[in-house]
Amino acid sequence: MAQDLPPSGGYEPVQYKRNLPARGFRPSYYLFAMGLICTYGLYKTGKGIREQNELAREKMWARIHLIPMLQAEEDRDLVRRTWADKAREKELMGGESKVYHSDRFVRPTYTITPKNVTK
Repeated sequence: MAQDLPPSGGYEPVQYKRNLPARGFRPSYYLFAMGLICTYGLYKTGKGIREQNELAREKMWARIHLIPMLQAEEDRDLVRRTWADKAREKELMGGESKVYHSDRFVRPTYTITPKNVTK
């Protein structure tokens, strides 16, 4: 009986690797694109934070510059209330009476009280 032998020149190499076509770009391209997107986002975030800080600083300085005007308005209101109190006191009591034992001006404290107290 004849023995089965390999063909002359040997067998063809066995293909064990998968031969699939590459889909998409190389991973380095994706990594580079991701880096660009993150860099752009951080740049825009930094600009936005800087803009927010500038707006907050501008708002703070606007309020600081308004303080003298608001203080003057409050002083005018205080003088108007003081004169009205003195006129009311003169009308009710027939003259002026001193509350304190000195001529030094003491800033009065006004509080808003409710008309109907339910307690």
